[in-house]
Amino acid sequence: MPIIDKFKDMGTVVMGKVESGSVKEGDTLLVMPNKTQVKVIAVYCDENKVRRAGPGENVRVRLSGIDDEDILSGFVLSSVARPIHAVAEFDAQLQILELLDNAIFTAGYKAVLHIHSVVEECEIVQLLQQIDPKTRKPLKKKVLFVKNGAIVVCRVQVNNLICIEKFLDFAQLGRFTLRTEGKTVAVGKVTELPSGSNF
Repeated sequence: MPIIDKFKDMGTVVMGKVESGSVKEGDTLLVMPNKTQVKVIAVYCDENKVRRAGPGENVRVRLSGIDDEDILSGFVLSSVARPIHAVAEFDAQLQILELLDNAIFTAGYKAVLHIHSVVEECEIVQLLQQIDPKTRKPLKKKVLFVKNGAIVVCRVQVNNLICIEKFLDFAQLGRFTLRTEGKTVAVGKVTELPSGSNF
């Protein structure tokens, strides 16, 4: 469950939408990327206290074991058995929409990454390959820069650890937009994480 907001109310309360699995009273969970172990004291759907909540439900969850100051928007409430990945870089396939002022998209390009409830500055550190929009196959030639409309696979780096999944494993936690000065310049999907063999 990506956390979109938090506040203090007889403990620490986090808000968000359950994306997979369920959350119930008494669960021991992790707040990622900090790996803080927390216990679920209560779950609320709308204004009602519920025993458990599942995918698609917007909930407030009261936790013990963590201070609200130690939680940021974009952190993820996660199972202990299969915690979400926390990474500082990843590979992604991007569709360039419209760069500002005819900028070119190349290594060193900086933007703001929006992925589920994460908003984080990022930098493109490497262009790995360009994809032919017609055939969807990688082009042979080495790619140094691309322009509007291009599809490109690149490596993205962020300053802080962020919680994401590969798009193929988990679409809601693997699709993102890149924005510059509040304008969406590219949409993308996470294709590889550092733990992966192709990274």
